[in-house]
Amino acid sequence: MTANRWTATSLTAVTAVLSVCLYAVVAASAVSEDVGIGPPPALAPGQAPPLPNAGPLAQPRSQDQVGFPSALTASVIPPASPLTPATVALGEKLFFDSRLSGDGTVACATCHDPARAFTDGRPTSVGVHGLVSQRNAPTVLNALYNKTQFWDGRVSTLEQQAALPITNSFEMGSASIGDAVAKIAGDNDYQKQFMQAFGRGVNEQDMLRAIATYERTLVSFDSPFDHFIAGDKNAIGEPAKRGWELFNTKARCNLCHALTDKQRDVTVFTDNDFHNIGIGILRHHVVPLAQQAERDLAQGNLRAIDDAAIESEISALGRFLVTKKQNDLASFKTPDVRNILVTGPYFHDGSMQTLWDIVDHYNKGDGVADPWLDEDMQPLALTEPEIDDLVAFLASLTSPQYKELGDKEYARQLALSKVSRPQRDTARAFGPKPPRPKPPPF
Repeated sequence: MTANRWTATSLTAVTAVLSVCLYAVVAASAVSEDVGIGPPPALAPGQAPPLPNAGPLAQPRSQDQVGFPSALTASVIPPASPLTPATVALGEKLFFDSRLSGDGTVACATCHDPARAFTDGRPTSVGVHGLVSQRNAPTVLNALYNKTQFWDGRVSTLEQQAALPITNSFEMGSASIGDAVAKIAGDNDYQKQFMQAFGRGVNEQDMLRAIATYERTLVSFDSPFDHFIAGDKNAIGEPAKRGWELFNTKARCNLCHALTDKQRDVTVFTDNDFHNIGIGILRHHVVPLAQQAERDLAQGNLRAIDDAAIESEISALGRFLVTKKQNDLASFKTPDVRNILVTGPYFHDGSMQTLWDIVDHYNKGDGVADPWLDEDMQPLALTEPEIDDLVAFLASLTSPQYKELGDKEYARQLALSKVSRPQRDTARAFGPKPPRPKPPPF
């Protein structure tokens, strides 16, 4: 099949599935009682988080969204995993099924709650037996566009991404994928759905394909910013317009949150690369951790890398766990910033509480004592009004399903920023870029 025919065929499949679900987007935008407001519930020691309800916000999203990238979406749908209604429905059911976990208490949705824009609202995720991981749960929204998955990019497909948490002892804790499959294999409904979706019985490969296929329908655009780019000059306010200009100029956000440095990116807001931005590295003795990783983690041993990333302090090494390259020490994937207002806390370790904290971190060029700090990190000299404008732009990337949540979260973060700005350092923000220390010997 030619590339053009593949694109057309794939887009037809995307359209067929997503358009059927247009009603869900409309319904979800009106939801109030199901919107996750406030921090997640506190947990007793050893307690797993409550399992979220599916609800309207879990439904596949329509392609009828302003800003929806039709050609890009078609190009990232694997030919072997077309979007069919039967497969998507099966994947959604599996996404919320706690039987896939070792003790039947958590599901994929535990860390990716639709009411919280498919995050969990915690600094780092909590899994079976209340075990606290080392990493913040990124949103699943628009994950189909990622070139790699997880903060360190240790896998490249959503099928692989679906598999690892199921067997990680800090996440879902199943002994194996086969063990998880065995728990649902006798379910008559699953037997029928697998047969409808794949023409065969319950099995490991198709279970992961179904989950990944469902996740590929979670496309999230149609934000006020998208309407602005489409020509509605009143879709966002003047502060957000100024913030968009800052994003691409003085604030230097585009150096990572765009496909190229030269052209403005209005779609995925990521360079699909990994950067050390000075988060957390100074809390860890990274050289001995890196030496330990080189001894204990054979390159390509995915299960060992996954365990280290989620369960131990070695997690701080980031991309180095995968590549064993010194330049990748404490480097983490550039996330898409769509819906960032409602997907906090922020960064791979959940260490930042507000968008003001994020901008303050970059404004002062944090991590100056980090020998492996990204070369693009430097003081930005943003004024307080400019910081507010940049936050206003980021808030304008919120999709309509999360408008109510976004409005409340913006008000909460704004109020918090008035009394707590732990990352603010105006003197450093307006000072020269300090010299970066040389890396110590390994």
